[in-house]
Amino acid sequence: MGQLFWSKLGTLTMLAVVSCALVPSRQMIGVAAFQCHWATCGHHAVRNVRLVSLTKRAQSRTATLFSTDADSDTSASEKARVVFLGTPDVAAESLKAIVKDSQKNGSPYEVVGVITQPPKRRKRGKVTPSPVGLVAEELDIPVLCPEKAKDPEFLDELESTLRPDLCITAAYGQYLPKRFLAMPKYGTLNIHPSLLPRWRGASPVQRSLEAGDDPIGVSVLFTVSKMDAGPLVSQEEHKAHPNDQATVVLPYLFNVGTGLLLDALPKVISEEITMESATTQNEDEVTLAKMIDSSEGELTVWNDSATTCHNKVRAFSDWPGTYMFFRFGDDDTSDPVKVKIIQTQVLEETAVPTNQIELGPKKGDGLRIVCADGSILECLLVQPVTRKVMDAKSLVNGLQGKTMQWVQPPDAE
Repeated sequence: MGQLFWSKLGTLTMLAVVSCALVPSRQMIGVAAFQCHWATCGHHAVRNVRLVSLTKRAQSRTATLFSTDADSDTSASEKARVVFLGTPDVAAESLKAIVKDSQKNGSPYEVVGVITQPPKRRKRGKVTPSPVGLVAEELDIPVLCPEKAKDPEFLDELESTLRPDLCITAAYGQYLPKRFLAMPKYGTLNIHPSLLPRWRGASPVQRSLEAGDDPIGVSVLFTVSKMDAGPLVSQEEHKAHPNDQATVVLPYLFNVGTGLLLDALPKVISEEITMESATTQNEDEVTLAKMIDSSEGELTVWNDSATTCHNKVRAFSDWPGTYMFFRFGDDDTSDPVKVKIIQTQVLEETAVPTNQIELGPKKGDGLRIVCADGSILECLLVQPVTRKVMDAKSLVNGLQGKTMQWVQPPDAE
């Protein structure tokens, strides 16, 4: 009988020790425990995170047995739960900066999850996560990749698992439904690379460069159902260099915008800045930045000025790029060659319009193309189809004395 008593007592003691060892952290008490599993897609493993809720009875028992006054104080001042939404490289850099800031002593928030576009299937069946997805994986942050942000299952998962207090979007690429926007108590903040309300929409940097805007800038705003129409939290102007291209301007503005966002976050979380106190946009000044079509990449020098063509080269440097058709030699029956125009500048001088293309007289000069109004577009870097990018001198040397002229494609004549 005595042995049976001590055996039971020992068993109870061991259970008590194990129970104490398995107590959730303060943030997890009475809430939930993480359970992770991996699904392999091609050569990449994608982590799916589920949150398994504790039963109410277990929550009550855990809170009663293990909570203390200190725990209660910490619970009352928990950090705000931030969820980040983004997809491309510029957004990945923003995510890194936000996570780094969240790890500073006294930070009022923590990044608890990331939402990004689903992995893309590349050649040979290889599946590649988005740049934001890759960074989140490196930082060990839970990731959700819904096909559509309006999917009920995704919204259920977001509400029950990540439970955001604040969301941050940076080039996420999907429309956010009202149910999503209603979840975070502090709202959803967006980094938008334009001086809103100018250039609302999908391609703000490209459209601002195409239009020759100076200054350019970036805005941080609250997200509402109407695209890029929410009240402004902060905004910063920057002088535009006449030769800067979108591939340089876009990451620069996102970097500036991330800094503005980090400055604003404590005030948003303390509710010093709210949707109601932020600056309302002037609807009379709205300009839309429509999505870019690949057909916009052709430079129509027979219709446009050198400045118009140059600004298109700047705006479309990433995608779709810009191009013209050149004919090499004096044979008018030879097929024209498609040539990508990589880098240009506008000369101050003018000339009589002609379709003949000549190399400038000085070292380092580019190909000179006279546009419709007599202004001169100088092409510094070009890429004939199937060839590498080269400077103007290299292209001329390869022609071995042949003449060069631009031609209109048949459907433009």
